[in-house]
Amino acid sequence: MTDKNKQLVSTISDDNKLTLSLKDIEMPQPGADEVVVRMEAMPLNPSDFGVMFSAADMSTAVQSGTDDSPIITADVPAKFMPSLKTRVNKDTPVGNEGAGTVVAAGSSEAAQALMGKMVAVIGGGTYRQYHCVNVRSCIEMQDGTTATEAASSFVNPLTSLAMVETMRAEGHKAIVHAAAASSLGQMLNRICMADGVDLVNIVRKDSQEKLLRDMGAKYVVNSSSETFLADLTAAITETGATISFDPIGGGKLTSDILNCMEAAITRDVEEYSVYGSNTFKQAYIYGALDRGPITLNRNFGFAWGVNGFLLFNALGKLGSETVQSMRKRVAEEITTTFASSYTHEVTLEEALQLKSIAAYGKQATGEKYLIKLQV
Repeated sequence: MTDKNKQLVSTISDDNKLTLSLKDIEMPQPGADEVVVRMEAMPLNPSDFGVMFSAADMSTAVQSGTDDSPIITADVPAKFMPSLKTRVNKDTPVGNEGAGTVVAAGSSEAAQALMGKMVAVIGGGTYRQYHCVNVRSCIEMQDGTTATEAASSFVNPLTSLAMVETMRAEGHKAIVHAAAASSLGQMLNRICMADGVDLVNIVRKDSQEKLLRDMGAKYVVNSSSETFLADLTAAITETGATISFDPIGGGKLTSDILNCMEAAITRDVEEYSVYGSNTFKQAYIYGALDRGPITLNRNFGFAWGVNGFLLFNALGKLGSETVQSMRKRVAEEITTTFASSYTHEVTLEEALQLKSIAAYGKQATGEKYLIKLQV
């Protein structure tokens, strides 16, 4: 094992500047329940960009440094600085997940059992060459699984599984999912088809609708269609969906979904109530593709909730046995149900090129980047 280690960090300084750079760091030494993972593949997910870019205006980004040690700087609007005070002048490691080979292990039986194994890793800033993590932050992959296959084992697979388990735990029977042609959306479709759960998919392009229907999705509605609300209401009526998950956030889509749920529920009700139906409708928002205000046009009664949905909070509510079963399923089905595909591979250095940032920062459906390190 080499004594060189490098990681990607994001720093916001008190002069309202964001800096992205590669820093040399010490080679970690594992504690009893820890392992050192040689990181080999790490996805660039939208969930990583909140730490990486924070509130910076990336249209002001400038590249400097060298090819081996690039530096990106950008302006942070002054209005956002008060909310960022806890990270000012601190190097913040970037990267939520990745995969690689265990090259050193602590003294515990659990750590030693992972020595030499391919593992998926969550947390702590995975965009680095060598990462020391607790064994509980690893999923041991099956023999023959590659780092590229295992790289996205946590965020999308466990989030999509957590959506289905949350639906069950809260007493719903079908799901509405927005921006449904995403990598996560495709996984959710495969899970729901395998588990016999009805899923109403909302997309915004004909090509996305075709993609999901070709996968076998039964309910796909297009938000750009003139008949969108009628189509959504019809799909909800047929499935009985009363829970939704939306990564967009801003705008009125959450409101539209709740209104269509209420319309479906009260479709055959003859007695009017000013308070609406008694059926509880739950809308979860798990992203911020639109950072604008969430607009609610309240024609959906009083039995409803709009909440944020975060993977780690959801896992905490589901219980250890359920979570362990989810992790086991991911390892077993990482090349099928939970398979991810990547359109571009970059090195750590290439990830800090303006042209790369402009591409993966768009978060476009069907465009997924992977940081790939040479072994």
